[in-house]
Amino acid sequence: MPTLIQLNLYTTSNCHLCEQAEELLSSLENIELNCIEIVDSDELINSYGTRIPVLQRTNNSAAELDWPFNLQQIRTFINA
Repeated sequence: MPTLIQLNLYTTSNCHLCEQAEELLSSLENIELNCIEIVDSDELINSYGTRIPVLQRTNNSAAELDWPFNLQQIRTFINA
């Protein structure tokens, strides 16, 4: 069984870009997606408020991919 790739998606409700990002991510296999609502934290709002949706690897690198991204960019990001 392949290892699950754990990702965070910084998002907020009623964000059409965030919904597009989630739709792209739902088409991928072997990922575990943790959606993080940024409005629950002033720190997250300051960090991600103008950048969402933002995809983050939760492995040792914690690299981030800012919107806009497509499936190929997500795959490259995951495998980096």
